[in-house]
Amino acid sequence: MKLIQTVKELKAQLDVLRKEGKQIGLVPTMGALHEGHASLVRRAVAENDVVVVSDFVNPTQFNDQNDLIKYPRTLEADCALLEKEGAHIVFAPSVEEVYPEPDTRQFSYAPLDTVMEGKYRPGHFNGVCQIVSKLFMMVEPHRAYFGEKDFQQLAIIREMVKQMQFPLQIVGCPIVRESDGLALSSRNARLSVEERQQALNISKTLFASVDFSKTHTVAETQAFVEESIAEADGLELEYFEMVDGLTLQKVNNWEDTDYIVGCITVYCGEVRLIDNIKYK
Repeated sequence: MKLIQTVKELKAQLDVLRKEGKQIGLVPTMGALHEGHASLVRRAVAENDVVVVSDFVNPTQFNDQNDLIKYPRTLEADCALLEKEGAHIVFAPSVEEVYPEPDTRQFSYAPLDTVMEGKYRPGHFNGVCQIVSKLFMMVEPHRAYFGEKDFQQLAIIREMVKQMQFPLQIVGCPIVRESDGLALSSRNARLSVEERQQALNISKTLFASVDFSKTHTVAETQAFVEESIAEADGLELEYFEMVDGLTLQKVNNWEDTDYIVGCITVYCGEVRLIDNIKYK
């Protein structure tokens, strides 16, 4: 496995491999890797000849500078995990390498990026599209792998690829959970022991709501989740939305669409956690 920190070296390496006819897979990450990321890498290794993993905390997608400062950075541990999982190249550039000058590009994919995270984290998805589009241009992968935990992000990236006509396949991979149900997240490392227990009520509530939904309306299921989180110790709900899994627009009835997903964001102490669950 090779650690590369400049765009020039990355492109030089990949040009050689591309000329040899190698299929290239990309797993974009912000580091602080866990089993969820490992599952993406394993899938990429199984489906490509060469796997590039980017390890870069992208400043343009943080609307809260405090969150950017506190985001865990664990490159050494990340490299150990990636070597074990069979990645070929770790691309860990500096901010100056990725953004030699400010990126003033504006991406707009309404209504996908104006709801949920788009509403509560202004500028976030613009920053995501800036870095992901740059990585696509630097790596020119045949396939790129993203987790379904960031459900809205995945939908927006698919739309960006379609509109910008990137010649690659986006592969969405299922949420990976701890044995007790908590969705894996790099932010979990910031939870205290007590908060970690409290955070379990997020996934527990979502799982319970799927059973509840079988005999109740969309509005009743929405209320069930909101009330369950409100009653749970240490949790503060930012939003819970039940949406069409393709358009991300709110649904009012189970008959509105064949694909309904519940997306939730909850503060556990100072840590902002997201999760989602499929209803149909």
